[in-house]
Amino acid sequence: MPRRGARPATLNVRDVGQGLAVLFLHAFPLHGGMWKRQLETLSGRARLLAPDLPGCGLSPVPPSGGTPRSLDDYAREVLAALDALDIDRVVLVGLGMGGQVALRLVGELGARLMGMLLSGTDVGAERDDIAARCHELAAEVEMAGIEVAAAEFLPKLLGVTTQRMRPALFDEVHAMICESTPVGIGAALRALAARPDATPLLARIRCPVLCLAGEEDALTPPGLARASAERLFAGRTEIIPGAGHLTNLEAPEAFADALQALLVQCSPV
Repeated sequence: MPRRGARPATLNVRDVGQGLAVLFLHAFPLHGGMWKRQLETLSGRARLLAPDLPGCGLSPVPPSGGTPRSLDDYAREVLAALDALDIDRVVLVGLGMGGQVALRLVGELGARLMGMLLSGTDVGAERDDIAARCHELAAEVEMAGIEVAAAEFLPKLLGVTTQRMRPALFDEVHAMICESTPVGIGAALRALAARPDATPLLARIRCPVLCLAGEEDALTPPGLARASAERLFAGRTEIIPGAGHLTNLEAPEAFADALQALLVQCSPV
């Protein structure tokens, strides 16, 4: 049952499989559909949950509280979904913005958190120049539409190897970007611009954590994953060759292998 005082869940959540719950939090500016391959291949291993964050995919912007203003707002929506689904223990898997939202859940989940996979996740605060650009883009997207976000981010999401060898994936990611709302993308950009430094949170995480990175990730270079893992009690790093930011889409087999190894560490005895 949801905890007393929890806000009602409003997120669209894909829910397949049985066993230990694994919650997948998607990258910006995509939605939970980016985890389709993982939900298909790993559903026999665990219970897999892939929500669309507010204003993304099929999730509406929360009607009562207005657009999310911070990563903590997104985390509250995710926590409400977990409580509504009566999730006791969970492994968090976050990519990019999804990883940053996952870090905001650490304190709230406490002992319910069994493990984490953070891929392409910058734990630091946003640089002032990039934050300013995020605010500009938010206004442009809300005025001119989703294609503004697609043009800005799509070339940065996929590694050069993927763009050269798998042009169909480029089109697939473009279609996913266009399935969100301008107001949802604008809100996410503003939340990303205001993100706090999550580095102090790392020392509080006692469960196993895998910091994953694509070798060709231009948005969050592999060095960031290594630096995060060094600050964790039970952290390790894995670099996926030939992949950019969207490791789960660009190298789904390597991603699945890494996640399954983590789940072995996290599974209750």
